[in-house]
Amino acid sequence: MTVGALAAPEFPELGFYALAGHAPDPRELLHEIRYGEQLGLGAVFLSERFDTKDAGVLAGAVAAISESIGIGTAATNPQTRHPMVTATMATTAHRLSGGRYALGLGRGFGALFDLMGLPRVSSARLDDTVGLLRTLFRGDAVVGHDGPAGTFPYLRRTADGTDRIPILMVALGDRSLELAGRIADGVVLHTFFSDATVARAVKIVRDAAAGAGRDPASVRIWSVLATVEESIPDTERRRKLVGRLATYLQGYGDVLVKANGWSPSDLERFRADPIVQQHQGAFDATGTDEVLRHLEAHLPEHWLAASATGTSQQCAERIADQFDAGADSVILHGATPAELAPVLDAWRHLRTPRRFAHLPANPGWSTR
Repeated sequence: MTVGALAAPEFPELGFYALAGHAPDPRELLHEIRYGEQLGLGAVFLSERFDTKDAGVLAGAVAAISESIGIGTAATNPQTRHPMVTATMATTAHRLSGGRYALGLGRGFGALFDLMGLPRVSSARLDDTVGLLRTLFRGDAVVGHDGPAGTFPYLRRTADGTDRIPILMVALGDRSLELAGRIADGVVLHTFFSDATVARAVKIVRDAAAGAGRDPASVRIWSVLATVEESIPDTERRRKLVGRLATYLQGYGDVLVKANGWSPSDLERFRADPIVQQHQGAFDATGTDEVLRHLEAHLPEHWLAASATGTSQQCAERIADQFDAGADSVILHGATPAELAPVLDAWRHLRTPRRFAHLPANPGWSTR
């Protein structure tokens, strides 16, 4: 299905996460989108939680109140919805937004799925799911399918036409990066990747794409940069940086530490800390400022330095570092559009517009 021409955002190379972290009031999304689009941000990314952040509902809301901003689900997990339901969600968001939508898939938390009685997400399941979705997006039928994604006698959308909907993959470990390079249109890296890790991840993705006979440049790679400018109060700064990193270390610290080449012994010291062992819930949601101060004093400085902090100029320079490492685009993570406004102003004076003129609003495509 073809869509009309879209207005071009000022910063197609930059995105943000809406409702970053824990968000009890999803209506905040509406203000964030309106202001983010006004500021010229190129894309909004929607992470999914099992509370008030359903990817389909949020994508519909964004599409309804916006005109130019790209929309990416980053990410939903393929085993939480039937493939037909996922295809329906993506087709609806794609057509409702005039072609600005990209469907993002990821592995999620294995331990959480164990508690929910859902299967863990394997590379084979992701690969199989992407194949099913692409068939459905083309308007073709899936007949007699029996694979890692499940057994499906017959699947076909009732919607007419072919929909060109890009598929993003959120990737952290090497195997996920390689898979993304082989099958995805775009890749979203992980927060708190060092610059060297971003460069290494970009190489893995592009090499995998080339090995699969694809144009490596056709895969749009998004670096994810935790961004906390100096005007944000210290208590919030600690929650957005220390609390967020500590939460990741709670969930999949081994994978993040390995990806960055950080010391496993530092991770063990973190886990052995009595405050960490006694804490209930995610640090970025339930950690008091006293707890976060304690963690900040005990986490290695170079772990927290894999972010953008300080003045708006310093944050803009850290954005430039991501492009120097090979990323095509950057998600400014953990901050609202209002908090990003001074950073965008500094970036406006640092960027070279023609370098990004080829980027479309849709975050899953690499060219207009």
